Amino acid sequence: MIKIIFPFLILFSFLSCQNDSETTIQEVDTYPAVLAAFGNTIDLTNLANYANQPVPTYILKNNTNGNTISDKVATLGRVLFYDKNLSSNNTISCSSCHQQINAFSDTSVFSSGVNGTTGRHSMRLINTRFAAETKFFWDERALNLETQTTMPIKDHGEMGFSGTNGDLPFSGLITKLSELDYYKELFQFAYGSEEITESKLQIALAQFIRSIQSFDSKYDAGRALATNDVQPFTNFSAQENQGKNLFLSPPIFDATGSRTGGGLGCAGCHRPPEFDIDPNSGNNGIIGTINATGIDITNTRAPSLRDLVKLDGTPNGPMMHTGVITTLQTAIGHYGTINLAPGNTNLDPKLRPNGFGQHLNLNAQEVNAVIAFLKTLSGSDVYTNPKWSDPF
Repeated sequence: MIKIIFPFLILFSFLSCQNDSETTIQEVDTYPAVLAAFGNTIDLTNLANYANQPVPTYILKNNTNGNTISDKVATLGRVLFYDKNLSSNNTISCSSCHQQINAFSDTSVFSSGVNGTTGRHSMRLINTRFAAETKFFWDERALNLETQTTMPIKDHGEMGFSGTNGDLPFSGLITKLSELDYYKELFQFAYGSEEITESKLQIALAQFIRSIQSFDSKYDAGRALATNDVQPFTNFSAQENQGKNLFLSPPIFDATGSRTGGGLGCAGCHRPPEFDIDPNSGNNGIIGTINATGIDITNTRAPSLRDLVKLDGTPNGPMMHTGVITTLQTAIGHYGTINLAPGNTNLDPKLRPNGFGQHLNLNAQEVNAVIAFLKTLSGSDVYTNPKWSDPF
């Protein structure tokens, strides 16, 4: 861990000394390539607010890990996130798989890359900063967000700078970006130097991704007026409050894992008010794969449950790492009956009470109430805010 984090710390200290408010018109006049490439979609004299966005007082988790968001660096991260030049054939960007209109996910089960498709469904990037889990990818193979950001770029199938199978190595991308005048100017603007390094790319991309937040939901309006999550929310319908109670309350099981009372226990893994995943979770019983045979029991991470659907109820793409679940009703139904599949030695213990796969014995009223509650977790700003949009 020390070897991975340490290179970032020196640059973090440098970044903390930068003052975004000191940008002047005279300074910006020295960046004509940025103006030519982006017009008024990026205004270096009036930067978007990434660094000081309001965060509700009840949100306590923060995995910034020393990479404090700066308006300048996050602006660079936005350009990198949407730039297809980061792929070997100039056809794929980070945003190709993580689309703003779909809560920074993809409506396809798997996403297309330069030499194939992704091996898992593209995870939503909502509120990644506000989670106790600091590892990334479904199988947690990236120790932090900074490390994760360049792993798809180095993947042969996804963005194609792998250094294998005829691909250029990652250094080929550095050379490529260094020849683009708007990056010379943006790196100078963000870091005080035109030099492009992998560490700088990772820091900028991570800052932009961590800036993507959603706290304008019906849930947030209710939580702001309540003492805690258990208290009934005054802006909720009776059905939504019932769904919230079912979500929060642990179930009561008999000796064979059959629910006899209590709620559904969703909060045991998806903890409010952030609705992030418990870092100690096992898998959820979905152990299939997209592009291979056999089983995969390593998928223990999940995105926040915020913005599972848009305000109109339209799903932001399929759910789970295989994209096998496409509706909230199906998702709840999956947890209603957990089967102990042969070979799944990594099933979360909370889903196998007393050694049996849980049976929640849900009725239609309970299912509809939980769906109504989950819909309250969706906002609107994240889908349309220009600061998270494509600048090209």
